[in-house]
This record gives sequence, structure tokens and C-alpha cells, in this order.
Amino acid sequence: MTNSGMALHLHKAQLHPEKYPTREYYPFNLDIFHQALSVSFDSPVTFFVGENGTGKSTLLRAICKKAGVHIWEGVERPRFHNNPYEDALYQMIDLTWRDGPVSGSFFASHLFHSFAELLDEWAAADPGQFRYFGGGSLLTQSHGQSLLSYFRSRYRIKGLYFMDEPETALSPRSQLDLLAILEQTGQKGPAQFVVATHSPILLACPGAKILSFDQTPVQQIRYEDTEHFKIYKDFLENRAKYLGKRAS
Repeated sequence: MTNSGMALHLHKAQLHPEKYPTREYYPFNLDIFHQALSVSFDSPVTFFVGENGTGKSTLLRAICKKAGVHIWEGVERPRFHNNPYEDALYQMIDLTWRDGPVSGSFFASHLFHSFAELLDEWAAADPGQFRYFGGGSLLTQSHGQSLLSYFRSRYRIKGLYFMDEPETALSPRSQLDLLAILEQTGQKGPAQFVVATHSPILLACPGAKILSFDQTPVQQIRYEDTEHFKIYKDFLENRAKYLGKRAS
């Protein structure tokens, strides 16, 4: 913890390409994981940005798993092709902590409903479980409301929190609510966040570090230099030039 009260638990993630078992299969076939060897976390909120397939969510999950934070996967279903190395990246990462490991959680919107159902099962035996997640069943609220109840309750607790594209289930107004939570709990509270996102609203979080996976190696960039900001800004100011363009 810094003198300003900011929560900085995770310091650095170091990748070890010399230990990779293959270069043929994903994610080890991505050049970015051979050149972006070290990622420093020196802000309470760190964003991973980039186009789909650049590896940002893969690295987020690998660091999360290496940190000992459980990723709720729901029911695993049979697949036509199985990649034996898909979840192996975490084994090639070393983490450096400031004051030792902390607990935390992983959030992805497509997994949240399964978690909310599981919470109701826990509460059937122990209704006190709800007090950790907003005071009531998450299933009795709208999806957006249940997410914000979860965020407000969970992120007050000291920890390291991973979020994979949380904006996919949130309206722009709800994204603003989440932005306020990230700013308040990150800058003034006990939580540190690592977030993969496409949201220009969330990326506006004051003091956040933005790491772009669109370059090799990964580079820190300013908010105004992200593709997300530039594309949304240009569309809102010049939307006529985009209308009908994609269909032609």
C-alpha cells in the first residue's frame, strides 16, 4: 500500500518464453507472448486493450490463475477440437507481490448468472451469505442491477480483482456507475484491478494504466491514443461517413 492509500498488491508479471512447450498452438503461437516478457502493475487500475485475438484476455486469465484466484467456468462441454495448451500459459509466469499475495475474484459477464444461481443455493442453507453481495438475491434484480450490487459489495474488500470485458452486460449509464466504483475503490480503497475492456467509458478512469496489445511488445498508451477513444469520437462527430459504409 502506498502512502496515498492506493492498493497496490501485484507488482509484476514475468513471462518465460524459454519454458513454452510449443509454438504451434494458441496462446504460445502469438508473437506478443514472446516479446512482451514483463508487465508491471504500478496503478490501482490497469487496463488491457486491443483487438480480439491479441491475447489480452488470455494473459488476464493466466495472471489470475497464477495469483490463485478461482475462475468459475460453469459446465465444461465437449469440443470438436481440443487444444492441450489453451490454459497452460499461467505455468510460464512468475508474479512479484508488494506485500505478499492477496485473495480476489474473477468476473466475466457470461459466467455471472451461473454464479448468481450458485449463491442462491448457498443462501438456502445460510441466508447470511447475501450480506456479502448486496444484501439480497442477485436473481431478483435486473441483470445490470445485480452486477452493480455485486461490484459495490465485493470490491470494498481488500484484494486483487480481475475483470474480462465487464461492459458487455452493462448499459452506458451502468458503465459510468462501474467507472465510479473503479475510481473510488482503486484510488481510495483496498482493491487493485486488472481489466480487459473495449469500453472507452471505463478506460477514462483517472490515474489508470492502459496497456495496448495492438503493438508488439505490449505498450502503455494514453487514453486519447486508444483506438476505442478515436473511433467512438470520430463516429459521434462524423457518423454520416460511417452509415451504409459497412454494408456496401
